[in-house]
Amino acid sequence: MPDTMDTAIPAPTPANGPETVPPPASADVPGAPAEPASLAGQVRSALIWRSGSQIVAQMVQWCATFLVIRILAPADYGLFAMCQVILTFMAMLNGYGLASGLIQQKEISEREVRQLFGMLIVLNGALAIAQLSLAPLASAYYRQPIVGDMLRVQALLYLTTPFIALPYALLSRAMDFRHQAKANITASIASASAALGGALYGLGVWTLVIAPIVLFSVRGAMMTWSARSLVWPSFDFRGAGTIARYGGVMAAGQLFWFLQSQADVFIAGRSFSPHTLGIYTTSLFLTQIFVSKFVPPLNEVAFSAYARMQADPDAIGRAFVKGVRMVMIVAMPFYMGLAATAEPLVLTVLGDKWRETAPVVQLLALAMPFMTLQVLFTPASDARGRPGIGVRNGATGALILTIAFLVGVRWGPTGMGIAWIAAYPLYLAISAWRTLPVIGVRAREIVRAVASPAVAAIAMAAIVTLVDRSLPPLDAHWRLAVLVPVGAAVYASWMGLFARPTIRELIAVVRKQPTPE
Repeated sequence: MPDTMDTAIPAPTPANGPETVPPPASADVPGAPAEPASLAGQVRSALIWRSGSQIVAQMVQWCATFLVIRILAPADYGLFAMCQVILTFMAMLNGYGLASGLIQQKEISEREVRQLFGMLIVLNGALAIAQLSLAPLASAYYRQPIVGDMLRVQALLYLTTPFIALPYALLSRAMDFRHQAKANITASIASASAALGGALYGLGVWTLVIAPIVLFSVRGAMMTWSARSLVWPSFDFRGAGTIARYGGVMAAGQLFWFLQSQADVFIAGRSFSPHTLGIYTTSLFLTQIFVSKFVPPLNEVAFSAYARMQADPDAIGRAFVKGVRMVMIVAMPFYMGLAATAEPLVLTVLGDKWRETAPVVQLLALAMPFMTLQVLFTPASDARGRPGIGVRNGATGALILTIAFLVGVRWGPTGMGIAWIAAYPLYLAISAWRTLPVIGVRAREIVRAVASPAVAAIAMAAIVTLVDRSLPPLDAHWRLAVLVPVGAAVYASWMGLFARPTIRELIAVVRKQPTPE
């Protein structure tokens, strides 16, 4: 996505499925956790640090991102999106799956830590060389010579991966998200500064190349220091088969995620001009802010929590339903509000040169609730020891979405938006049919969890649209200033009148009070 300060290689989002509850690691291993006082306390602390830091980091990034978007041209983001296809493909193999294998093990030794570090170094060195080789082919496919030059510089990103993935695994075993939070916030500030400086200095598309390199370099240095994970790597991989096999399963799942997440850009990049592709990918960035920035950290914590609940399968189901309800209370008004206010929002935040994104944003926003619910499935099914379900779901999504994009690309960015709306409900239905029985949840429980915020958000969007049409001619920022409070008031009033138990549950969670199951 065209987020200039975010990860050019996807951030580690654990999707592993442990067979057993991971107890505290050995005390002589870097990042080993202490015996927890209570799982609930650990989860609460992890959520505060992980989600809280994500919010702070994203606020920093977004302030700079939207300023940079106003400075750069849509074509710059189109070129950057072409590079992202290669980077995301390589990221499937960068070893985060190996690191997740370390998280799920009952016990780890210093030798296993050193072996993992060695694997990460070898793997990412090979990926950097492979990207240098693929650069000319990418330039030829997209018919854009500068894409090859950008990919050659972006190969530096792989050199930082071992210094992020290993400490991430060690800190996650300890459910220590505090040090990760500090690293993320500091790296975000450094990256945002680099991006804004590059844009003001006139670096153009190279601004989008430099910022992620700064982000990963700072994050890697801080996380390595916090986890004390700068060990001597071992290149003797005998006995590391368990970690390697687990990493292979994760890579398979990531392959299908790559196909469904990058198929649109790969297909459109050949047909669209850089300008048109930039319009489409920026629209996608705006609509995916919630699902791509806030849901992944929640899934990281959820996976660790689900893994600790394996002795009580019913608890996983109850926790999943509660999690869906809490996420959708926030997600539904965000997406429906985005659809209702797309034009004034785009003009206010991005400027008039991005006006073409407004109708595409409206379409994509309608598909995002289905995507948000879909990505919540994997941590729960994986924690039940069934990672293969996530792989099969990914394969299904890759097939459905690719077919939809091949058809929709004929009608430009609008056709791609319609393809999302057509494909994602079907993808979600198939995934739910596969996943819900495994985690012990019935479909009607999910429908009940989603119904209240969905109805309230739809009512809000309808009223906001009517108010917008009745307004006299106003500048975009004044329209937005009127519509946002109206939408917030309608949604809050509706939930207060018709969904009081849900509101009480949300308040209890925020206040850290126990809630009835």
